[in-house]
Amino acid sequence: MTEEQLLDAARDGDEDAFGALIETHRSALYAHCYRMLGSAEDADDALQDALLRAWRGLPRFRGGSPLRSWLYAIATNASLRAIERRPNRVLPIDYGPPSDPHEAPGAPLTESIWIDPLPDASLGPDAGYEQRETVELAFIAALQLLPARQRAVLILRDVLGFSGAEVAALLDTTPASVYSALQRAHRTVDARLPERSQQATLRALGDAELRAIVDGYVAAWERGDVDALATMLSDEATMSMPPIATWFRGRAAVLEFLTRRPLDGRLRWPSIQVRANGQLAFGHYRADPRDGSVTPHSISVVTLRGSQIDAITAFLEPQLFERFALGALPVAAPS
Repeated sequence: MTEEQLLDAARDGDEDAFGALIETHRSALYAHCYRMLGSAEDADDALQDALLRAWRGLPRFRGGSPLRSWLYAIATNASLRAIERRPNRVLPIDYGPPSDPHEAPGAPLTESIWIDPLPDASLGPDAGYEQRETVELAFIAALQLLPARQRAVLILRDVLGFSGAEVAALLDTTPASVYSALQRAHRTVDARLPERSQQATLRALGDAELRAIVDGYVAAWERGDVDALATMLSDEATMSMPPIATWFRGRAAVLEFLTRRPLDGRLRWPSIQVRANGQLAFGHYRADPRDGSVTPHSISVVTLRGSQIDAITAFLEPQLFERFALGALPVAAPS
């Protein structure tokens, strides 16, 4: 069936036709909601809200604008409503100053203020370079610092490629307001982004060097080898652990924390490579030799500067393993 035929059937109440109509847009709309909200869970809710509103509003859609524009207008407004109901999401490095690695990490914050990781699989099988680049953690974190309308303008114009006039129509404003908001958004975001994206960094490394980094990182964690990790970190490396606000800056501080806490020799950390936010990422399991237990522990998103690790963002949320399609016990407990 053509799009027009699917539209006619969906307007007549055919839910299957509606499902087919929006299927080609679903992954991109979900990524849009994630960029707006910085949370995969919030993006789920916003997308469901948007699709329900689209279904209910379909009889009033008569093709005056492209279906894609109409769907993005609904998804954007759903995201803006969600932003009004809760605080902006952040990473620990935007929440407070770095911590002393000699002190114990603080307790997890119970309020939902943290950016969370997005599995690359959520982008769909055909996601290209630009789509992965615009979900990298640095970009998502920078977006969350923008006022909601500026955030929407920048994403719609720069990421999704709508014209200024189209963005103005989507947001019910004027092109002049769009370009003014876009200029302000650029000043904030450009000041926060690194010189090179993770997509460019990964491409420059090549498969063999990237595999060496992955294998070295996994082996170092499984062996508890702090010295090996030391050779992989940049001088200004950071480590953060949402939902804990504690974070560390500098190779020495990160290594001091690792030596005192997770890599003190009492536990083992079997790890599996995953992909999140278009970046290297790993699922870490907590293996306790005393009772033989192996349990999900964290998803770490790794940011590279050249061939060195410049940031480890360890999301200490075992519930994320289901989102990344990781089993609870994929490895045998150490003897």
